Order: sequence, then C-alpha cells, then structure tokens
Amino acid sequence: MTIIASLLRNAQLPESPTERLDAELLLAAALGKSRSYLHTWPERIVSSEAAETYAGYLERRRAGEPVAYILGQQGFWKLDLEVAPHTLIPRPDTELLVETALELLPGTPARVLDLGTGTGAIALALASERPAWQVTAVDRIAEAVALAERNRQRLGLGNVQVRTSHWYDALEGEHFDLILSNPPYIRAADPHLVAGDVRFEPSSALVAGEDGLDDLRVIVAQAPRHLLAGGWLLLEHGYDQAPAVRELLAAGGFVDVVSRFDLGGHERISLGRLPC
Repeated sequence: MTIIASLLRNAQLPESPTERLDAELLLAAALGKSRSYLHTWPERIVSSEAAETYAGYLERRRAGEPVAYILGQQGFWKLDLEVAPHTLIPRPDTELLVETALELLPGTPARVLDLGTGTGAIALALASERPAWQVTAVDRIAEAVALAERNRQRLGLGNVQVRTSHWYDALEGEHFDLILSNPPYIRAADPHLVAGDVRFEPSSALVAGEDGLDDLRVIVAQAPRHLLAGGWLLLEHGYDQAPAVRELLAAGGFVDVVSRFDLGGHERISLGRLPC
C-alpha cells in the first residue's frame, strides 16, 4: 500500500523548475482532491487506480508536457480556465495587461477588444471585473474560439462575445474604447522554442517572424481604424522588445506611450492612447 507522502517524495521530476508543485498538482488531480488535502492527510492510503493515474501523469511531465495540458486547466486572474494544446497556456505575466486595463477605464459602459484571445483568459478576466463592459474576444483558430466560448459559458459571463477573426479582419466598421492583445512575439530562431514547456505549445501562438514583431506591427498599424478617439491600445511583448514597440506606437500616431514592468523587472507591456 502506498501513502500520499511517499508518492510525493518519490515523484522524481528533476527537469522541472517547480518539481514539488508539479507533483502536488498531479497527485491532487489523480485523487480528485485539493492540494491542501495532501498536506492535511499525508498518511492516507492511495488506491491502485489513483496511483496508476498519477504515474501516468508523471511520465507525461517527465517527457516535458506542461502540467496545464496534462490536467486540461490553468488558473489565471481569479478564474480557472480550460486549456488545450492548440492554445497558449495563460501566464501570470499577462495579468499585467488585465491590471492596466482596469486602471485605465472606469466601470462604466465601454467596448473592449481582446485580439488573439486563445483560452479567453484576458477577455474573461476583464469581463468578470467589469460587468458593464462589453468585451469582444477574437481568434483566427477555430479550436481556440470554441475553447474560449466553453470557458465563457462555464463562467457565466454574458458580457463577452467570442468570434472568429484574424486580428481585425472580421471587425470592419467596429470601434472600441480599448484594444489589448498578447500576440505572438518570439523570434523564429529563438532557442527557447525547443526547450521547456514551450516545446508543446502551438508555434502559431508564439512565433512572429525574424524579429518577433510581425504581428505587433499589424496590430498597431490597424488599431486607429478601430479605436474611438482617446482609446487605448495595450500590448504584451518580449522582455527586450519594449523600445521597438514604443517606436511602433509613436510612429502609429499614439500619444502617452509608456511601458510597464512585470514582477520579474522586465518591461512586459507597452501602451498608447489615440489622440482625441
């Protein structure tokens, strides 16, 4: 008979930077319990079925598969979201986009656009905090649109509309108070693409040309056609791309251009306002 403490102690995930956390999340899922249960009842016996499920999870993690894909879910903001291999895994750094958007606009009615929504993380987080906002979330990948819609329905957020669009292609004539996006921004030759969890994520959600700025250029160039006067554009980008993105925003006619730092001390997002 195997107990919880023994299973955690023998997890052996040396390649993971979060070895203990990964083991706890996987075992809790195999047991259908919370992580706190593992600490409260470390001597509880684990059934052979649960132990087998856990062993399978560990093998997948040892092969490099992200925990979020193994479990099919990931926390973001205050939400638990379904995730799948055809979408990017929501990351804590992206919560800076949410925080900044909430600071820029009050809780009064507003129209907001989330470009390349993936799981719907950004749009759904904003909608959950601002019931008066009408949030449009778009993605060009049909599977991502379906996934974001499932998350929307499960969370019961009626002020979000999930649609299919490659950036602004299906939004002709529509205007917003705020547009934000976490687009692909990794350079095609970046060595990180073949290391760690990123290996399992879709390249279409990560790579944006030789310098990583291809999609950011499109988003900035076309944004004025879809922003109301005084509207804001918020963009996540790579840790070293802030100067280039600020240049794109300034060249695109935006004012009050600034970048903001993530918890790691990197300039992670840049934003600008369309003049009134």
